[in-house]
Amino acid sequence: MAEQVNIDNCRITHIPTPVLAKKAKPIEKINDNIHELVNKMTDIMIAQKGIGLAGPQAGVGLRIFIISLDGSRENVRAYINPTVTTEGKLIGHEEGCLSVPGVYTKIKRYEKATVTATDLDGTEFTELAEGLYARALQHEYDHIEGITIADKMGSAARIMHRRQLKKLIEKGE
Repeated sequence: MAEQVNIDNCRITHIPTPVLAKKAKPIEKINDNIHELVNKMTDIMIAQKGIGLAGPQAGVGLRIFIISLDGSRENVRAYINPTVTTEGKLIGHEEGCLSVPGVYTKIKRYEKATVTATDLDGTEFTELAEGLYARALQHEYDHIEGITIADKMGSAARIMHRRQLKKLIEKGE
């Protein structure tokens, strides 16, 4: 039996919410509930002006994320139970995260990524990504693995953003 997600409870989560630090569980069945979840995640992503959102960021510990590189509803794509492999050289680039608001920091990511995932129709697909798309895939994949940019930032960045990180942690959720 596939677990039902309470869509009404979905909202943006910020560190240190426990769901953000846990490895997400695979989705067993793509049903109406998963379609509703993607719609809700899209609403959250657009409201927060993001280009991607992972299940844990909506408070749901499932292996799903969405990406829309231009931040539009029309271009949202769902990635269910994805795997991401990386290649090429590591490139440091300024990155922000909806779950770590107010923090923009240089994160090193691979220049290319290959994603294999299932879409909302249950069709498996594989794509090679470069540039922003590759970065977004790696960022969202980190979320379903329980990793945020706060975990990846260097010590200088951690010192620079210590006040904002402390504020988020103290506020909790």
